[in-house]
Amino acid sequence: MTLSIFPRHFYFRVFLLLLLAGTYGLDAQESDFPDTAASTTADIPAPPQNPVLPFIDLTVRNPQSGREAAFSLQLLLLLTVLSLAPSIVILMTSFLRVSIVLDFIKRALSLQQVPPTQVLMGIALFLTIFIMWPTFDAIYQNSVKPLSDGEISVEQAFQAAETPLRIFMYRQMSGRPENIRLFMAMRGLAKPNTLADVPTYILIPAFILNELTTAFKIGILLYIPFIVIDMVVASTLMSMGMIMLPPIMISMPFKLILFVLIDGWGLLTEQLVKSFI
Repeated sequence: MTLSIFPRHFYFRVFLLLLLAGTYGLDAQESDFPDTAASTTADIPAPPQNPVLPFIDLTVRNPQSGREAAFSLQLLLLLTVLSLAPSIVILMTSFLRVSIVLDFIKRALSLQQVPPTQVLMGIALFLTIFIMWPTFDAIYQNSVKPLSDGEISVEQAFQAAETPLRIFMYRQMSGRPENIRLFMAMRGLAKPNTLADVPTYILIPAFILNELTTAFKIGILLYIPFIVIDMVVASTLMSMGMIMLPPIMISMPFKLILFVLIDGWGLLTEQLVKSFI
Protein backbone atom coordinates (compact mmCIF):
# COMPACT_ATOMS: atom_id res chain seq x y z
CA MET A 1 0.00 0.00 0.00
CA THR A 2 2.88 2.35 0.69
CA LEU A 3 4.35 1.81 -2.86
CA SER A 4 1.28 3.27 -4.48
CA ILE A 5 2.38 6.78 -3.55
CA PHE A 6 5.05 6.64 -6.25
CA PRO A 7 3.97 7.36 -9.80
CA ARG A 8 4.06 4.58 -12.41
CA HIS A 9 6.87 6.12 -14.44
CA PHE A 10 9.07 5.91 -11.35
CA TYR A 11 9.07 2.08 -11.50
CA PHE A 12 9.84 2.24 -15.23
CA ARG A 13 12.91 4.41 -14.58
CA VAL A 14 14.15 2.05 -11.85
CA PHE A 15 13.81 -0.91 -14.24
CA LEU A 16 15.86 0.90 -16.94
CA LEU A 17 18.61 1.74 -14.41
CA LEU A 18 18.87 -1.88 -13.27
CA LEU A 19 19.05 -3.06 -16.89
CA LEU A 20 21.84 -0.61 -17.77
CA ALA A 21 23.75 -1.56 -14.62
CA GLY A 22 23.62 -5.28 -15.52
CA THR A 23 24.85 -4.59 -19.08
CA TYR A 24 27.72 -2.45 -17.83
CA GLY A 25 28.74 -5.16 -15.37
CA LEU A 26 28.81 -7.79 -18.11
CA ASP A 27 31.03 -5.58 -20.28
CA ALA A 28 33.34 -5.05 -17.34
CA GLN A 29 33.65 -8.80 -16.74
CA GLU A 30 34.53 -9.40 -20.40
CA SER A 31 37.14 -6.65 -20.28
CA ASP A 32 38.84 -8.31 -17.26
CA PHE A 33 40.02 -11.34 -19.31
CA PRO A 34 43.84 -11.68 -19.35
CA ASP A 35 45.75 -10.59 -22.44
CA THR A 36 47.23 -14.09 -22.91
CA ALA A 37 43.86 -15.48 -23.94
CA ALA A 38 43.77 -13.23 -26.99
CA SER A 39 47.26 -14.27 -28.09
CA THR A 40 46.19 -17.91 -28.55
CA THR A 41 43.76 -17.12 -31.33
CA ALA A 42 44.87 -17.96 -34.92
CA ASP A 43 45.68 -15.15 -37.30
CA ILE A 44 43.20 -14.57 -40.08
CA PRO A 45 44.86 -15.66 -43.34
CA ALA A 46 45.24 -13.12 -46.06
CA PRO A 47 42.92 -13.55 -49.04
CA PRO A 48 44.58 -15.33 -52.01
CA GLN A 49 45.85 -13.18 -54.79
CA ASN A 50 44.18 -13.25 -58.17
CA PRO A 51 45.84 -15.72 -60.62
CA VAL A 52 48.03 -14.14 -63.24
CA LEU A 53 47.04 -15.10 -66.77
CA PRO A 54 49.51 -14.69 -69.63
CA PHE A 55 48.72 -12.13 -72.26
CA ILE A 56 48.96 -13.37 -75.83
CA ASP A 57 49.27 -10.74 -78.48
CA LEU A 58 48.64 -11.78 -82.09
CA THR A 59 49.34 -9.01 -84.52
CA VAL A 60 48.77 -8.98 -88.26
CA ARG A 61 50.95 -6.64 -90.28
CA ASN A 62 52.33 -6.29 -93.76
CA PRO A 63 55.54 -8.21 -94.50
CA GLN A 64 58.65 -6.09 -94.30
CA SER A 65 60.65 -8.22 -96.74
CA GLY A 66 60.29 -11.04 -99.21
CA ARG A 67 61.65 -13.45 -96.60
CA GLU A 68 58.69 -12.77 -94.30
CA ALA A 69 56.25 -13.15 -97.18
CA ALA A 70 57.79 -16.52 -98.10
CA PHE A 71 57.54 -17.63 -94.47
CA SER A 72 53.85 -16.70 -94.38
CA LEU A 73 53.22 -18.77 -97.51
CA GLN A 74 55.12 -21.71 -96.03
CA LEU A 75 53.04 -21.50 -92.85
CA LEU A 76 49.84 -21.42 -94.90
CA LEU A 77 51.02 -24.45 -96.88
CA LEU A 78 51.83 -26.31 -93.66
CA LEU A 79 48.36 -25.65 -92.22
CA THR A 80 46.81 -26.85 -95.48
CA VAL A 81 48.81 -30.07 -95.36
CA LEU A 82 47.79 -30.65 -91.73
CA SER A 83 44.12 -30.18 -92.60
CA LEU A 84 44.46 -32.68 -95.46
CA ALA A 85 46.46 -35.18 -93.38
CA PRO A 86 43.49 -37.58 -92.80
CA SER A 87 42.81 -37.71 -96.54
CA ILE A 88 46.51 -38.30 -97.26
CA VAL A 89 46.64 -41.18 -94.76
CA ILE A 90 43.46 -42.74 -96.19
CA LEU A 91 44.13 -42.35 -99.92
CA MET A 92 47.93 -42.53 -100.26
CA THR A 93 48.62 -45.52 -98.00
CA SER A 94 47.40 -49.08 -97.60
CA PHE A 95 44.49 -47.95 -95.43
CA LEU A 96 42.03 -47.85 -98.34
CA ARG A 97 42.50 -51.48 -99.37
CA VAL A 98 42.62 -52.84 -95.82
CA SER A 99 39.47 -51.01 -94.68
CA ILE A 100 37.46 -52.12 -97.72
CA VAL A 101 38.51 -55.77 -97.34
CA LEU A 102 37.62 -55.78 -93.64
CA ASP A 103 34.19 -54.35 -94.43
CA PHE A 104 33.72 -57.04 -97.11
CA ILE A 105 34.49 -59.86 -94.68
CA LYS A 106 32.04 -58.42 -92.17
CA ARG A 107 29.27 -58.37 -94.79
CA ALA A 108 30.18 -61.82 -96.10
CA LEU A 109 29.76 -63.26 -92.60
CA SER A 110 26.31 -61.58 -92.40
CA LEU A 111 27.38 -59.68 -89.28
CA GLN A 112 25.59 -56.42 -88.55
CA GLN A 113 27.03 -54.99 -85.34
CA VAL A 114 29.99 -57.24 -84.49
CA PRO A 115 32.73 -56.16 -84.78
CA PRO A 116 31.77 -52.46 -84.67
CA THR A 117 32.87 -50.16 -87.47
CA GLN A 118 35.16 -48.26 -85.09
CA VAL A 119 36.98 -51.50 -84.25
CA LEU A 120 37.45 -52.36 -87.92
CA MET A 121 38.80 -48.88 -88.65
CA GLY A 122 41.20 -49.21 -85.70
CA ILE A 123 42.45 -52.55 -87.01
CA ALA A 124 42.88 -51.03 -90.47
CA LEU A 125 44.81 -48.10 -89.00
CA PHE A 126 47.32 -50.23 -87.10
CA LEU A 127 47.72 -52.63 -90.03
CA THR A 128 48.44 -49.56 -92.16
CA ILE A 129 51.13 -48.44 -89.71
CA PHE A 130 52.64 -51.94 -89.79
CA ILE A 131 52.64 -52.10 -93.60
CA MET A 132 53.78 -48.51 -94.16
CA TRP A 133 56.45 -48.46 -91.44
CA PRO A 134 59.44 -48.75 -93.86
CA THR A 135 58.01 -45.88 -95.91
CA PHE A 136 57.37 -43.75 -92.83
CA ASP A 137 60.86 -44.48 -91.55
CA ALA A 138 62.37 -43.41 -94.88
CA ILE A 139 60.37 -40.18 -94.78
CA TYR A 140 61.61 -39.45 -91.26
CA GLN A 141 65.25 -40.22 -92.02
CA ASN A 142 65.40 -38.35 -95.33
CA SER A 143 62.99 -35.47 -94.73
CA VAL A 144 61.85 -34.76 -91.17
CA LYS A 145 65.15 -35.27 -89.34
CA PRO A 146 67.35 -33.26 -91.77
CA LEU A 147 64.77 -30.47 -91.77
CA SER A 148 64.70 -30.31 -87.96
CA ASP A 149 68.51 -30.26 -87.92
CA GLY A 150 68.57 -27.39 -90.41
CA GLU A 151 70.43 -29.37 -93.07
CA ILE A 152 67.83 -28.96 -95.84
CA SER A 153 65.16 -26.42 -96.75
CA VAL A 154 61.41 -26.89 -96.75
CA GLU A 155 61.30 -27.50 -100.52
CA GLN A 156 63.98 -30.16 -100.28
CA ALA A 157 62.20 -31.78 -97.33
CA PHE A 158 58.96 -31.90 -99.32
CA GLN A 159 60.68 -33.60 -102.25
CA ALA A 160 62.43 -36.05 -99.94
CA ALA A 161 59.11 -36.93 -98.25
CA GLU A 162 57.35 -37.32 -101.59
CA THR A 163 59.82 -39.83 -103.03
CA PRO A 164 59.11 -42.80 -100.67
CA LEU A 165 55.35 -42.39 -101.12
CA ARG A 166 55.73 -42.33 -104.91
CA ILE A 167 57.84 -45.48 -104.79
CA PHE A 168 55.23 -47.24 -102.65
CA MET A 169 52.42 -46.29 -105.02
CA TYR A 170 54.44 -47.36 -108.05
CA ARG A 171 55.11 -50.76 -106.52
CA GLN A 172 51.40 -51.39 -105.96
CA MET A 173 50.71 -50.63 -109.64
CA SER A 174 53.59 -52.67 -111.03
CA GLY A 175 52.43 -54.55 -114.10
CA ARG A 176 49.13 -52.61 -114.18
CA PRO A 177 49.86 -49.14 -115.59
CA GLU A 178 46.40 -48.83 -117.17
CA ASN A 179 45.23 -46.26 -114.64
CA ILE A 180 48.31 -44.10 -115.20
CA ARG A 181 47.75 -44.17 -118.97
CA LEU A 182 44.08 -43.31 -118.40
CA PHE A 183 44.77 -40.16 -116.39
CA MET A 184 47.69 -39.15 -118.61
CA ALA A 185 45.41 -39.38 -121.65
CA MET A 186 42.60 -37.42 -119.95
CA ARG A 187 45.09 -34.71 -119.03
CA GLY A 188 46.52 -34.63 -122.56
CA LEU A 189 50.10 -35.38 -121.48
CA ALA A 190 52.67 -37.20 -123.56
CA LYS A 191 53.68 -40.75 -122.80
CA PRO A 192 56.33 -40.71 -120.03
CA ASN A 193 59.68 -42.32 -120.65
CA THR A 194 60.22 -43.28 -117.01
CA LEU A 195 58.07 -43.40 -113.89
CA ALA A 196 59.76 -40.26 -112.63
CA ASP A 197 58.12 -38.35 -115.49
CA VAL A 198 54.64 -39.09 -114.11
CA PRO A 199 53.38 -36.11 -112.09
CA THR A 200 52.23 -36.73 -108.55
CA TYR A 201 48.73 -35.36 -109.25
CA ILE A 202 48.43 -38.10 -111.90
CA LEU A 203 49.91 -40.83 -109.73
CA ILE A 204 47.58 -40.32 -106.74
CA PRO A 205 44.20 -40.84 -108.51
CA ALA A 206 45.69 -43.76 -110.48
CA PHE A 207 46.78 -45.35 -107.21
CA ILE A 208 43.31 -44.82 -105.68
CA LEU A 209 41.60 -46.56 -108.60
CA ASN A 210 44.11 -49.41 -108.40
CA GLU A 211 43.45 -49.89 -104.68
CA LEU A 212 39.68 -49.88 -105.20
CA THR A 213 39.95 -52.49 -107.96
CA THR A 214 42.27 -54.71 -105.92
CA ALA A 215 40.08 -54.47 -102.81
CA PHE A 216 36.97 -55.43 -104.77
CA LYS A 217 38.77 -58.43 -106.30
CA ILE A 218 39.72 -59.62 -102.83
CA GLY A 219 36.14 -59.06 -101.67
CA ILE A 220 34.77 -61.23 -104.46
CA LEU A 221 37.11 -64.08 -103.49
CA LEU A 222 36.00 -63.74 -99.87
CA TYR A 223 32.32 -63.85 -100.76
CA ILE A 224 32.46 -67.09 -102.81
CA PRO A 225 32.72 -69.69 -99.97
CA PHE A 226 30.12 -67.94 -97.85
CA ILE A 227 27.71 -67.65 -100.78
CA VAL A 228 28.02 -71.42 -101.25
CA ILE A 229 27.01 -71.93 -97.61
CA ASP A 230 24.01 -69.61 -98.08
CA MET A 231 22.91 -71.51 -101.18
CA VAL A 232 23.19 -74.91 -99.48
CA VAL A 233 21.23 -73.75 -96.43
CA ALA A 234 18.56 -72.06 -98.56
CA SER A 235 18.13 -75.19 -100.72
CA THR A 236 17.86 -77.39 -97.64
CA LEU A 237 15.20 -75.18 -96.08
CA MET A 238 13.24 -75.07 -99.34
CA SER A 239 13.29 -78.86 -99.64
CA MET A 240 12.05 -79.19 -96.06
CA GLY A 241 9.21 -76.74 -96.71
CA MET A 242 10.51 -74.21 -94.18
CA ILE A 243 9.97 -71.25 -96.46
CA MET A 244 9.15 -68.73 -93.72
CA LEU A 245 12.43 -69.33 -91.86
CA PRO A 246 15.12 -66.82 -92.95
CA PRO A 247 18.14 -68.75 -94.30
CA ILE A 248 20.56 -66.24 -92.71
CA MET A 249 19.54 -67.44 -89.23
CA ILE A 250 20.82 -70.94 -90.06
CA SER A 251 23.74 -70.07 -92.34
CA MET A 252 25.41 -67.47 -90.09
CA PRO A 253 26.45 -69.99 -87.38
CA PHE A 254 27.93 -72.26 -90.06
CA LYS A 255 29.83 -69.31 -91.53
CA LEU A 256 31.26 -68.41 -88.14
CA ILE A 257 32.24 -72.02 -87.44
CA LEU A 258 34.02 -72.27 -90.79
CA PHE A 259 35.74 -68.89 -90.33
CA VAL A 260 37.02 -69.81 -86.88
CA LEU A 261 38.15 -73.32 -87.85
CA ILE A 262 40.32 -72.07 -90.70
CA ASP A 263 41.73 -69.21 -88.54
CA GLY A 264 40.11 -66.61 -90.78
CA TRP A 265 41.50 -63.49 -89.13
CA GLY A 266 45.04 -64.81 -89.24
CA LEU A 267 44.81 -65.87 -92.89
CA LEU A 268 43.13 -62.62 -93.88
CA THR A 269 45.74 -60.48 -92.16
CA GLU A 270 48.62 -62.51 -93.60
CA GLN A 271 47.32 -62.28 -97.16
CA LEU A 272 46.60 -58.57 -96.83
CA VAL A 273 50.14 -57.85 -95.69
CA LYS A 274 51.60 -60.06 -98.43
CA SER A 275 49.55 -58.25 -101.05
CA PHE A 276 51.58 -55.10 -100.35
CA ILE A 277 55.01 -56.73 -100.33
